[in-house]
Amino acid sequence: MIYEMMVSELVMDPQTNTPIVILREKNGDRVLPIWIGIMEATAIAMKLENIEFPRPMTHDLMKNILDHLNVRVEKIEVCDLRDNTYYALIHLNLGGVESTIDARPSDAIALALRTQSPIFVRDKVFRKSSQSLQDERIPVVTPNDKEKLAELLEDMDPEEFGKYKM
Repeated sequence: MIYEMMVSELVMDPQTNTPIVILREKNGDRVLPIWIGIMEATAIAMKLENIEFPRPMTHDLMKNILDHLNVRVEKIEVCDLRDNTYYALIHLNLGGVESTIDARPSDAIALALRTQSPIFVRDKVFRKSSQSLQDERIPVVTPNDKEKLAELLEDMDPEEFGKYKM
């Protein structure tokens, strides 16, 4: 099963200064934090804040190329979590022919925001993420627990974040 998500927030981990994109289920309570790189966070933040540069940045260029070739981004899907690394797929459609492209979730999310494409997360990603958090004795935070999330991030040892890869 897959769940439609939206970019809820882009926050900085106060311990490591690593950006975290927070995906929140559109019609539910699931939340998925994904630690990402600074460049991808900048690309996501630019679109969320509707900041445009005079020349296209990388994700804008990707969108322009896809538009020029009449390729539609149907959706992006965070599809797996293996060895503490998240995986995503970009689902494309060219004249009825569908294909998928492997991508980092951060790049896929930046592209989805530019193409106004839906973002989905597979159920197994939530299970694996929750299991990973439980293995590390990290409490799972619900959408209404912003103070708890801030407290959790402040109390964590930066070494705990090192295992999460982009």
